[in-house]
Order: sequence, then structure tokens, then C-alpha cells
Amino acid sequence: MESLIEEIYQGVLDGQSQAVQQKVQAALEANIPASTILNEGMITAMAQVGHLFEEGEYFVPEMLISARHAGGIIPAQPALKSEDVKSSGKVVIGTVKGDLHDIGKNLVAMMMEGAGFEIVDLGADVSPDKFIGAIREHSPQIIAMSALLTTTMPNMVTTIQALNEAGVRAEVKVMVGGAPVTEDYALKIGADGYATDASRRSQSLNP
Repeated sequence: MESLIEEIYQGVLDGQSQAVQQKVQAALEANIPASTILNEGMITAMAQVGHLFEEGEYFVPEMLISARHAGGIIPAQPALKSEDVKSSGKVVIGTVKGDLHDIGKNLVAMMMEGAGFEIVDLGADVSPDKFIGAIREHSPQIIAMSALLTTTMPNMVTTIQALNEAGVRAEVKVMVGGAPVTEDYALKIGADGYATDASRRSQSLNP
């Protein structure tokens, strides 16, 4: 059992998608609980990927590869449902209106998915109305907004204002990030969470 979990863990670190899927299937056939595969194989590996990035041993390409290959958990999804394993939460994520950059947003989405969150990815150039529609359709706990341009940062404010006007702001926590976004800016616009990069846990801004 421990050997298979270690191989899954190492496969995620090394970005070996096919090997990860094969080991996940082997672990299921060996009657290893899907929750153990997820928590000790995938989530622990993605936490280590974040640590390696912070230490300068991994860079964005390595993070992207590992996060993408954490999708090897797919064979275990039916078992996770049958075990009634709860997700860490549901996140609606997108790059704000007017901004077409999506690499950072994609990395955050994959890192969060690897950590056990359900992800609803709205893509780039997402209008406030689309965020509101996604809240009503998917009932997420978190809305994550990205901006990679100083000229599109104000659309984070516009989106939060729209959430208030639509009466859905209280239903979600708002997390923001992106190269030009700072903690001070996140506080100023009324966001609930902020992180400097995809590897770091979002810090709470409001008590």
C-alpha cells in the first residue's frame, strides 16, 4: 500500500501522467481507499510542489506539469463519490473582463484542483454578469479573480460591486491575485483572500 502511494506521490512530482493513472488504478484494485489516494498521494504531492517552487527548485513550467498530471486522480473519482468523500469546496475562477491572460489563472485552478477543490473555470475576459451567473448556477464557496494588467485591475472592483448589487456577495468569499495585485489593493477593494502566487495559501484579509 505505502509503495503505491509513494509512487503516485512521486509521479505527480515528476509530471508522469500515464504512470500516475496506472498507479491510481493499481491502488484501487489493491483496495486502497480513494480518499487515501487523494489525500496522501495527490494533495500531499501538490503541497510539496508548492514548497519546491517557493524554494526555487521548481519554476512555473514544472508547476504546470505537476498540477496537470495530478489529474491522474480521474480513475478514482467514482470511488471517491461512493465513499462520499467531501471536496475541499467549490471554486469559480476566471480572469476579469478585458484581460485575456490565463496562464496564472490556469495554474491556480490546477493547484486548487490538486488540493481537492471542485473547479468551475470561466476562462478569461469574464464579465461581472458571468461571475454572478456562475454563483447562481454552481453555488460555490469561493470566487477567484485574476488580473494581469493594471488597466484591468479596476474590473475586480466592478465585479465585487456587481456581486453586492445582485445580492450574492454574502454567499461567497472573494479571492484575488495576479502580478500587479497587492495585499493592500485586495484589502481596499473588499476581497476576502489574497496570495502572491499559486503556490501560497491564500491569506484571509477579513477577520
